[in-house]
Amino acid sequence: MSNKPENTEESAEVLKAEKPQKTVVREYAEALIIALILALLIRTFIIQAFKIPSGSMEPTLLIGDHLLVSKFSYSIHVPNEIPFTSIQLFPDYHFFSSVPERGDIVVFKYPEDPSKDFIKRVVGLPGETLQVIQQRVYINDKLLKEPYAHHSQPPSSLVPRDNMPPRRIPEGHIFVMGDNRENSHDSRMWGFLDLKNLRGKAQWIYWSWDSEDTGLRTDRLGNSVYR
Repeated sequence: MSNKPENTEESAEVLKAEKPQKTVVREYAEALIIALILALLIRTFIIQAFKIPSGSMEPTLLIGDHLLVSKFSYSIHVPNEIPFTSIQLFPDYHFFSSVPERGDIVVFKYPEDPSKDFIKRVVGLPGETLQVIQQRVYINDKLLKEPYAHHSQPPSSLVPRDNMPPRRIPEGHIFVMGDNRENSHDSRMWGFLDLKNLRGKAQWIYWSWDSEDTGLRTDRLGNSVYR
């Protein structure tokens, strides 16, 4: 029997040659799949982008603003929709739910058409009694200070836009309104918002495009929606 030591470098080269190599296409495909999975996880549990399509939140939010919305601010939502669609596979399930604070700007499923997303400001909280008198909001008979509220028309006798009788907000619900009070379809018209319909809390403007002037609003990029 020969005691000649084996050539380890040669053996390693043979093993390396025999090991099947990934093709470039496969490597790119795996990287793409991992990226898509991460994107879906981030979109489902952490943060999602939304675009402002109407002027109901002006002047706080403008048409063409693109927002980043925190998905975990109020609860952890079990994914139940086919990605990038509004098709639900099973009912909504939420864990570790919490109630928004007054003044929060929230994105939610529109109660009259859950396939649409709306964005409004939280005005009334569970258990409170809310009333509107000549465009002024009263919470438990006390006038609410609203520096963000914008009025484009003087007070009128219109109900419920400018005048709404007292309504007690039930538990598990909130009352939301648009900042542009005379141009907002909100809880005054369609009622209380179930907390289960919340998608998240608006946080920052990452892009803003003025379609009328076809220009980028550079002064809005990176701004908090609460400044």
